[in-house]
Amino acid sequence: MQYGIAFTPLVPVLVLWIALAAIVAISVLLLIGHSRGAAVRVAALALILLALANPSFTREDREPLSSVAAVVVDKSPSQNFGARNQETAKAQEALVDTLKKVKGLEVRVVEAGQADGETDGTKLFGALSSALSDVPVDRVAGAFLITDGRVHDIPASAAAVGFQAPVHALITGRKDERDRRIAISAAPRFRLDDQGVTGQRAKIVIRRDGEVVSERTMQSGQTSNVEIDIKHAGPNIVEIEAAPLENELTLVNNRAVVAIDGVRDKLRVLLVSGEPHSGERTWRNLLKSDAAIDLVHFTILRPPEKQDGTPINELSLIAFPTRELFQQKINEFQLIIFDRYARQGVLPIAYFDNIARYVRAGGAVLVSAGPDYASTTSIWRTPLDTVLPAEPVGVTEKPFYAHLSDAGKRHPVTRGLEGSASEPPRWARFFRTVETRNAITPPVMTGADGKPLLLLSRFGEGRVALLLSDHIWLWARGYEGGGPHLDLLRRMSHWLMKQPELDEEALRLQIQGKDLAVLRQTMADTVPPVTVTSPSGVTKELTLSASEPGTWRTTIPANELGLWQATDGALRALINVGPTNPKEFSEVTSTTDTLKPLAQATGGDARRIVDGTSIDLPRIVPVRSSGIFHGDGWMGVKMRDASVVKGVGVLPIFAGLIGLLLLLGAFAATWMREGR
Repeated sequence: MQYGIAFTPLVPVLVLWIALAAIVAISVLLLIGHSRGAAVRVAALALILLALANPSFTREDREPLSSVAAVVVDKSPSQNFGARNQETAKAQEALVDTLKKVKGLEVRVVEAGQADGETDGTKLFGALSSALSDVPVDRVAGAFLITDGRVHDIPASAAAVGFQAPVHALITGRKDERDRRIAISAAPRFRLDDQGVTGQRAKIVIRRDGEVVSERTMQSGQTSNVEIDIKHAGPNIVEIEAAPLENELTLVNNRAVVAIDGVRDKLRVLLVSGEPHSGERTWRNLLKSDAAIDLVHFTILRPPEKQDGTPINELSLIAFPTRELFQQKINEFQLIIFDRYARQGVLPIAYFDNIARYVRAGGAVLVSAGPDYASTTSIWRTPLDTVLPAEPVGVTEKPFYAHLSDAGKRHPVTRGLEGSASEPPRWARFFRTVETRNAITPPVMTGADGKPLLLLSRFGEGRVALLLSDHIWLWARGYEGGGPHLDLLRRMSHWLMKQPELDEEALRLQIQGKDLAVLRQTMADTVPPVTVTSPSGVTKELTLSASEPGTWRTTIPANELGLWQATDGALRALINVGPTNPKEFSEVTSTTDTLKPLAQATGGDARRIVDGTSIDLPRIVPVRSSGIFHGDGWMGVKMRDASVVKGVGVLPIFAGLIGLLLLLGAFAATWMREGR
């Protein structure tokens, strides 16, 4: 019960203040003039003023509310080192049991700091705010953080905590921990740091995509630069790993990762058209539309046999720089395209031998064939035949629909082409194809009578594509609805230029939400199991299942931050989950230093809970009137006096008979005094 007096004036407050001023003035005059009965008159006037103020006696029935203490349990990856998780579990159980024994105290437990691949660092105070979001600040009794001390969202001041109550930190781990780490200071510069020990040297191994590219020895605290050659487009994963330190806390931060995206400034393509024809512009438009491609295009308009005696200085045609292109600068091109090209005496036979060597050394050639490929002047009848995937035997002139072969349904160049699933495919017909024999690879597309239409082959380090029809331009022109010429030709060109995502045999890791997806691209009917290694070194063998033709996959939870690795014995894949070098692993030794300033500013404390080999928790003391909430062997919680009103009783003083009697009594007393 709580009692009080409430006022509900019968007149405006301004009127009350004017009346009060008048009564005070009258009272002063009466008292100064020593008027008889002044005290009685003043009392009567005061009662009249009080009646106008309409006072009431109040009685409140209140129910006390419990104070609320929060226990935030650090579940971040750094708590996995040593025996911290076991220490945390024991401390949590003992602390919660002790807090629940405090009368009038509600305990809320929240786990925080779990790595989800999106958060960099341990966030405990965000979880604390969420746990107390529905609690008024005048009910918060304090907070206890069970952590290793490596917290990355510590408020700048006690006022920023959001409540006026102590924050205590119970620190897991031990004082004598030691650790070694590699820190990327400014790529490609890195530093070797040792904690808990000085003057040590360590062997450093540098890898690119799992391949060792450099080794060196460094002193602790030393900074070093590293040079890396970017070998391919797309992510290039660079690992810098230090040898372990004796009795080291963890090896997870002995390795730093830098992901470098390789981007070709320009892809140089040489397009040689043997003669003007309807499909020539299709290739030119495709290649010119790609800003990443630097195209050099020549069309043979005036072969040597068409000499008519016109002086060179009167011709507007540009001479074909054969020696410059096919002998001096051939290796500067990523792709050479022969579009309906036949031997016309323009390229000497020796240059075709140069092209064959260019392919075996890693170059790429695409042949878009028409009747020229089956003629007596075919480029097959040159040294280039050693890198061409099929021998021409003739030309078939009849309409047909292109189809994906079994290999084509698996190959990334042709897999899933729009319209390929229907029968016949929703594509325009072709009307001519070059017949071949002795194909060294299965076709990915077939034409008339199921004969090869598109062949994709590898020779040495290089690649060759052979398109056995010159009617792809019908798709580009929209004849009979057209076809997916852009997708097909672009994929084919990029496969020839070794874009990694179009490789037939590949192992990849991808992040999908909070899962790690393992994908295997293959032309085979089965795939071997894949061994996945987490950043902490835990390995797991996975069996993949077919998801679509040529693709096998499975997923596992991506429950650790850092570099994940996968291998099937032949192929290897790497991916970094979360920040490249997470704060969580930058410093892993436990400490009281990070949380102690804030804890002491709120009246709390930060102390270790491990004494030797046992858990030593302080006593919990309820505190009501002090601003200090810690001492030798104890920590306090601030007990609140918050309550909620359950009922209210009101007794007006001047209402009804009571008020009438008071006023009549005042007037009667004044009259009696005057009568005397």
